[in-house]
Amino acid sequence: MTRSPRRLSADQLIGANFSFQHYPFPEVARVMQGFGVTEIELWGIAPHLDLHHAGPARIAEVQQVLADHGLSVRCFTPEQVLYPINIASGDDAYRQASIDLFRRAADIAAELGARHLFLTPGRGFENEPVERAWDRSAEALRQIAAHAAEQGLRCLLEPLQRRESNIAHSAADLRRLLDRVGAETMDVVLDTVAMACAGDSVADYVALFGERLAHVHVVDGTPSGHLVWGDGSLPLADYLTDLAGAGYTGALSFEPFGDGSYALDPITAWTRNMQAIAPHLEPRKVPA
Repeated sequence: MTRSPRRLSADQLIGANFSFQHYPFPEVARVMQGFGVTEIELWGIAPHLDLHHAGPARIAEVQQVLADHGLSVRCFTPEQVLYPINIASGDDAYRQASIDLFRRAADIAAELGARHLFLTPGRGFENEPVERAWDRSAEALRQIAAHAAEQGLRCLLEPLQRRESNIAHSAADLRRLLDRVGAETMDVVLDTVAMACAGDSVADYVALFGERLAHVHVVDGTPSGHLVWGDGSLPLADYLTDLAGAGYTGALSFEPFGDGSYALDPITAWTRNMQAIAPHLEPRKVPA
């Protein structure tokens, strides 16, 4: 008798507020609750919870909305690819301010009860030796991870595409940066688009990071983009099969915001993603 291939669990699938930047946060929580998720990746943007305006009242408001909808924060992901936030900036003032903001982000994540603080490498100036940017990135990540650990948090580190950064694009780059940082409380993100653009595979990530592979962004692309499943050409079902075969036990989340139409109708975008992934996941476990 032929055995069915191993599948990931729907319990690993978490929600997020990606593409909902033009909706109030209570509506996001209502939609995610309707999808049956119990955890979310919280993208730190206005008007939901951005680093520049996240005072005690705003944090308390977000906490109440989450509680009202039976949700908890798995991962806090502050917006960080665009200036003024850049932990590897060649401008000392911008860089230090960015590090300080991420220390604050760790405090917020801990207050929200999150497991992880999501980080990216930043980027250096294009007209300087790239190793300088690598050094600044590693030192900043080391400082942020140390502060996060004091708050009981682990960090997540995701590679970026070349257009987003001149630091750490591939799995091998990420391994090199992780080793340079030297923080045992830092885990790794596999973004399917970043992986495809770098020419990497699930097997590469599993071999290089093992159990420190803790979060996967399931996004379609051509190969770039942050597209809904089916709007690109990536073999997402094969990636999930490979992850399941490797015994992956971390989180899965969607990140649809590469197409402007997603922000105009995020519920449809998320519905399409949820419907596309459902056949590839074991059903959620029902509490006894």
